[in-house]
Amino acid sequence: MLTLLARTMTQAGRAKPALLARPVGVVAEWKRPVVQQEGLPRLPVPPLKQTCERYLAALEPLLCPEEMEHTRKLVNDFLTSGVGHRLQKGLERRAGKTENWLTDWWMQSAYLDSRMPVAVYTSPGVVLPRMHFQDRQGQMRFAAKLIAGVLSFKKFLDNETLPVQHLGGKPLCMDQYYHVLSSCRIPGPKRDTVVNYAIGMTPPTHITVVHNFQFFILDVYNSDGTPLTVDQLYIQLEKIWNSSLQTNKEPIGILTSQHRNTWGKAYNNLIKDKTNKESVRAIQKSIFTVCLDAPLPSVSDQLYYSRVAAQMLHGGGSRWNSGNRWFDKTLQFIIGEDGSCGLIYEHAPTEGPPIMYLVDYVVEYMKRSPTQMVRTPMIPLPMPHKLRFNITPEIKKDIEKAKQNMNIMVHDLDVRAFIFSEFGKEVLKANKMSPDGFIQMAMQLAYYRMYKECCSTYESSSLRMFKLGRTETIRSTSVDSFAFVKAMDDPAKQNSEKVALLVKAIKSHRTYADQAIHGQAIDRHLLGLKMIAIEDLTSLPELFMDTAYAVAMHYNLYTSQVGSKTDCLMCLGPIVPDGYGVCYNPMASHINLSVTAFNSCEETNATRFSQSLEEALQDMRKML
Repeated sequence: MLTLLARTMTQAGRAKPALLARPVGVVAEWKRPVVQQEGLPRLPVPPLKQTCERYLAALEPLLCPEEMEHTRKLVNDFLTSGVGHRLQKGLERRAGKTENWLTDWWMQSAYLDSRMPVAVYTSPGVVLPRMHFQDRQGQMRFAAKLIAGVLSFKKFLDNETLPVQHLGGKPLCMDQYYHVLSSCRIPGPKRDTVVNYAIGMTPPTHITVVHNFQFFILDVYNSDGTPLTVDQLYIQLEKIWNSSLQTNKEPIGILTSQHRNTWGKAYNNLIKDKTNKESVRAIQKSIFTVCLDAPLPSVSDQLYYSRVAAQMLHGGGSRWNSGNRWFDKTLQFIIGEDGSCGLIYEHAPTEGPPIMYLVDYVVEYMKRSPTQMVRTPMIPLPMPHKLRFNITPEIKKDIEKAKQNMNIMVHDLDVRAFIFSEFGKEVLKANKMSPDGFIQMAMQLAYYRMYKECCSTYESSSLRMFKLGRTETIRSTSVDSFAFVKAMDDPAKQNSEKVALLVKAIKSHRTYADQAIHGQAIDRHLLGLKMIAIEDLTSLPELFMDTAYAVAMHYNLYTSQVGSKTDCLMCLGPIVPDGYGVCYNPMASHINLSVTAFNSCEETNATRFSQSLEEALQDMRKML
C-alpha cells in the first residue's frame, strides 16, 4: 500500500516541463520540497502529566461533579500505577523510529478502517461562487478552463517548485499536495487502501469525465508532453457530451457511495470481469475527475446554496446526479448545466487547506484566461475513450441496492448553507477579536441556547509544522466558554461583565489553538496511548473504558474553519448521529456558513441551529 509515508519525492522517468515563471502574489522560497521536508521537526510526544491535566480541564464543563470525581481517580491511577508511563515510553520509542508517530495511525483509524460510506460521512464538499451559464456551451467552456487551471497547478508538483507555505515564519509540510492528484481510495473487505499513481515510472496523463453516468478517459497532454489548450479541451468535452446523450445507462458510480464493506464485496464482484477491471483501473489512475451534472429543478435564491451544498456532498440521489460520481476518487470537480459548481474530495490522503489552496489558484487562473474561445487551426485530436462496463445480474442487484441506500442517505441529511451578511472578519479584527474564536463562541452560545448544556466540540487544526503532519483537535468548549454562554442571557449580568467573559473565552480558545498547532493538545496523544495499549497490552486501561472518555470523544459539534481567498463555502456531514457539521469561511464583510444534521435524529435540526447561530452572532456583535 502506498501511504503518505511511502511517497518518494523524486519522480524518476518523468519528463520535466519547462520551469514556470513565479506566480503573481506568491511570496515564498523556491527550495525543492524534498530539501525543505528534511528540515522539518518531528511531531513531539507531549508530557504525560500535561495531557492528563488538560484532559481533566476539557471534561470540566461536560461532566457533573460526581462523574468528574470518578474520572479524576481513574486519571490518577493511570498516572501512578505505572500503566500510563509504560504506554508513554512505548509511544516515545515509536516516535524515535518513525518520521511521524501519528500519521499512519491517523489515516487508518480516522479513514481507512472506517466502514461508513465516504459520501456524507467523511468526504467534504466545496461550493464555488455561482456561475451564470445556463446551457451546455457555458458548462463546457467553464469545465475546459477549470481543467487547464488544474493542469497549470500540476506543473508545480511535477517540477517540485510548489511555493513552501509558512505559519508564523515557520515552513509547513507540503507532503499532502503530492497526494491530491492521480490518487484514489480502494475498498477492501475490512480496511481500505489509498494508491497514489503519480509515483510510478509513467504517471497518468488522463483525467476522467463523467456525463449521464457514462465515464470517459480524456488525455489532457499532447504527444510532446504539453497540456491541451482550453480550446482543445472544449472540443474534446463537446465530443464526450455528444456521445453520452443516452440517459438510460446504469449508474455504475453509485456503487462507490455504499457502506465500505458492501462496496468492498461489490467491488470484487465488479472487477472479476476483465473489461470492468480495466475501466475501474482507468478511473482510479486518472489525475482527477470532472462530473458534468444534469441541471436540477430551480429553487429560490434563499435555498440555492443549501441545494448546491447537498449536491456537492451526495449528488441529490439516484434520480439526479449521485451516479455521476466516483466517490473514491481523491478529487472530483462538479459542474452543473445550471451554473452550480464545486467539488468533493476523499479525505484520507489530504486535509482541506491543500484543496483550498489549489481551488484559489484555479479560480485565479480562470479569471486570467480569455473568455472568448480562440479558434486556432489544430491537429485533429483522437476521440476520448468511453469506458465500458459489463453489467451482470449480480452487479445490477448491487446497483439497485446502492440506489436505495443513497436515497435514504439523501433524505436523512439536512443541509443549510447561507451567507451571514451583517459583518465579517474586518469588524471583529477592529474590535481586537480573533474571528475564529468569535465564531466558535457564537456556536457555543447557539448550542447552549438550544440544549441548555455544553457539548464536546471538535475544531480542526493543522499539524503541518511537523513532518508529515495531519490534524489535531482544538477543543472549543472550555470552563471559560461555559461561563460566557451562561452569563450571556442572564439579566443580572452587566454588559461589561459579559464582554469581559467573552474576551476571556476567546483568549482561552486562542491558547488551546496554539497548543494544538504546536503538537501539545490532548486528542492525538490520547489516541497514540490507546493504540500502544491495543498493540502491547492484554486489556485497555480503565481510562479508555470510562464513560467520560466516550463523552469527550462524542463531538456533537464537528466544526472547521476553511480559510480561502475565493468566496466559497465548504460543507461536511455530522460526525455523530445526534450532532452537527458546521463549516465557516469568514470573508472581509460577511461569513459563509454551512450546517448539517441528520433528520433521523429528533433532537437535531439544521435550520434551527442555523437560526440560533445567526442570532448568537448578532447578539454578540450588539454587545460589543
